[in-house]
Amino acid sequence: MRIEFLIIDPQNDFSDTPGAALPVPGASADAERLAQLLDRLGDRIADIHVTLDTHQRLDIAHPLFWRNRDGGQPPPFTQITVTDVENGVWQLFRPEHRGRALDYVRALRDNGRYTLTIWPPHCLIGTWGHGVIPAIAEALRRWEEAGPARVDYVTKGHNLWTEHYSAVQAEVPDPVDPNTQLNHRLIKTLEQADLVALSGQALSHCVANTVRDIADHFGQDSVRKLVLLEDTSSPVPGFEDLARQFLVDMKQRGMKTAKAAEFLR
Repeated sequence: MRIEFLIIDPQNDFSDTPGAALPVPGASADAERLAQLLDRLGDRIADIHVTLDTHQRLDIAHPLFWRNRDGGQPPPFTQITVTDVENGVWQLFRPEHRGRALDYVRALRDNGRYTLTIWPPHCLIGTWGHGVIPAIAEALRRWEEAGPARVDYVTKGHNLWTEHYSAVQAEVPDPVDPNTQLNHRLIKTLEQADLVALSGQALSHCVANTVRDIADHFGQDSVRKLVLLEDTSSPVPGFEDLARQFLVDMKQRGMKTAKAAEFLR
């Protein structure tokens, strides 16, 4: 049996340790459970894919991008609607880019995606927050050295014009940036596995969107290969309902769940 892991954004800024920009309660304990599982399975794991949320301060979903009529930046967790941009409630850091931003929020609305949410600057390139949570990083190192093998790291989110919750594609792909478009390589690789274990942060956003997008591009029989390690992933506070709905929807489509300590015993 070919077993592969997809670990979504297991980064310091999503941990619940001091200094994290966007802490997810329970993430550190999630990481410990995942690390123990990786060590237990060891060479039974054929491949490990790790996605990394990757941003800079100037980003459409960060405060620096926007101004109100008084020149103030939106506080984290502000939601910016089409009406807000049309009426100038929130304006861009450079007015000449208003048309592109308006097209973006309209596309989010028309595609049934999230309303644009402003997040605390997080997972900034070159910072501690961008790094992998130590417990997981050490388990990945041990797996690589024992192989020897290489973890497949997949970066996402660097394009400042679109959010990129899903590791498979951006919320609104940029036609001139291949990194925002559908990641056919990752999807095809995962579909060739016999079993894909899913983990990471956060369950309500990046995990949910990634898994939904993978399932949408898998054949129906392949969705049954997906197993979410339910005690290694937690939701962003205030978005628990999104996580619960994701689990309901994906279980109906054939995804399975398991506790880390019980997986493949």
